[in-house]
Amino acid sequence: MISISKALSRAATTAAFGGALTLSSITASYADGPFADYPGSWSGSGTISIANNGGVSNERIRCRGDYTVGDGANTLNLALRCASDSYRFDLNSTVRSSGGQLTGNWTESSRGVNGTVDGRVSGGNVTARVETNGYVASFNISTKGGRQSVVIASPGDLRGVNISLTRGR
Repeated sequence: MISISKALSRAATTAAFGGALTLSSITASYADGPFADYPGSWSGSGTISIANNGGVSNERIRCRGDYTVGDGANTLNLALRCASDSYRFDLNSTVRSSGGQLTGNWTESSRGVNGTVDGRVSGGNVTARVETNGYVASFNISTKGGRQSVVIASPGDLRGVNISLTRGR
């Protein structure tokens, strides 16, 4: 059984990674790769829903990130910091797309948590799975212009994450 503290840590890390994958900013030199719209600075907020004591509690989370791409916009490097009233975390990740297949790794440094990412990226939409030590979450990301919607779902203590991000100017 996952404790609430661990679930929040994992939820925040998963949410952060999901949010990071959706960040957009057009960079002409990377126009051909699947992450061409991702580099830049982003910020946003949302909620995390956690099951506890027979109910579900929601907590607000705020995020800021900086993202860069490489290898013809086929690789995304991210650094994301998120915080709520009761905790914060720092996430770093590198993901790569090859033929629309997404693979990579992530690390949340303040809690010493890390794991893998796999999924697909196509037409501004990401569908992926994040995994660490037996914990699995799925997420879907929809990007429209300078806004992104991230929806994460998981069975067990972590029920869901919803985040809206806006591109910085």
